[in-house]
Amino acid sequence: MKKLYIETLGCQMNKSDSERISGILSHFGYIETQNEKDADFYIINTCSIRQLSADKAYSQLGVWGKLKKSRPEIKIAICGCVAQQDKAKIRKRAPYVDLIFGTHNIYELPQLIKRVNNGEKVCAITSNPVIHDQNDYKISRKNSVNAWIPIIEGCNNFCTYCIVPFTRGRERSRLPEEIIREAKNIVNEGYKEITLLGQNVDSYGKDLKNDNITLANLLRELNKIEGNFRIRFVTSYPSDITDDLINAVDECDKVCKYFHIPMQSGNSRILKEMNRRYTKEEYYEIVSKIRKRFPDSAITSDFIAGFPSETEEEFQDTLKAIEELGLDYSNTAAYSPRKYTKAAKMTDKFIDEETKYKRLERLNEKNREECLKSNEKFVGKILNVLVEGKTEKDGSIILNSRAGNNKIVHFTDDKKNIGDFANVKITKAQTWCLYGEPV
Repeated sequence: MKKLYIETLGCQMNKSDSERISGILSHFGYIETQNEKDADFYIINTCSIRQLSADKAYSQLGVWGKLKKSRPEIKIAICGCVAQQDKAKIRKRAPYVDLIFGTHNIYELPQLIKRVNNGEKVCAITSNPVIHDQNDYKISRKNSVNAWIPIIEGCNNFCTYCIVPFTRGRERSRLPEEIIREAKNIVNEGYKEITLLGQNVDSYGKDLKNDNITLANLLRELNKIEGNFRIRFVTSYPSDITDDLINAVDECDKVCKYFHIPMQSGNSRILKEMNRRYTKEEYYEIVSKIRKRFPDSAITSDFIAGFPSETEEEFQDTLKAIEELGLDYSNTAAYSPRKYTKAAKMTDKFIDEETKYKRLERLNEKNREECLKSNEKFVGKILNVLVEGKTEKDGSIILNSRAGNNKIVHFTDDKKNIGDFANVKITKAQTWCLYGEPV
């Protein structure tokens, strides 16, 4: 058996892609290893959403390039968004790379690997993706409890800061029967949680031109699958969250009451500059609908500090929004200009680096404050959790679990194992997690 090492950067979609890559390569005699120095084939699956991620990818290629000088027989590949965007740059900076393949070319790997093993240096970057039935390929899932299912890929929104439409292409939905078949296989294999993935997951079905194919109806169908498991979906675009989707979450007992809804800015002028299709007030209305229906749900978000032309007062609107909305957690980042995007051309409006990163520090501090407030609301309540792992502390085994609303809960119970559900009464809250005792 040959050994495969995959380094994955980026979002859950990248991680899901890596599981599919590993599964495909298993047909060619590759077994995945966690020992980086021991591999025969090295793949880095990249993200280009921010410059830091792209820099990490090139740095890792440099490490492997040095390794290849002493072990010329090894193969090196790069895939994902950086590969899709920078194929010519990669050839120049890392001529030792054997295979470059884009976000649309994963299912061509059987042919690509044969060419690489025959000594070719291959670059496969497709602009017009072909839709594949993903059930035709083995998936090497890394987690024994949680499983990801991509249901839609790409984006049609063209937010002015975002590279995704250029690297992942336009929105493409999988057929519902494919998704349901994969979900049934996942449940039969013993997984206890399914997460539906999409850059804009609640846009699912729009490109299929069938009014009955929506995320809401897909959730209803998945909820009918027999078994003790639960369902999540990420990431939602605010204005695509319909009343029917909220109704479906309410109707379906297996669907978690959790919504990840990136806001990006708390100021309506900046949202317009970002080409986001909603105002601050409309975002507030969406959150209000969800809170009224699901008081114990969690709503998380994403925010960018220092977007071009953002004033101090407009930034303060973002801090105020996080507090007023009572957001449970937010991913935060300083604005990073990305090639091809409109915002990257606003050079005369760029915020200086010192101001940008000071705003990010303040954003992170506000995030910590609101996370703690959110967690403190659950002290004394009982949450149903899924045990995801174990750690040992002071001679005791601590169970690491996640509630349906995505809260991390730690507790001790000799009768529970990884993959078990449990009811836990929350006794203590910290910024990033909860502690409790089994009921």
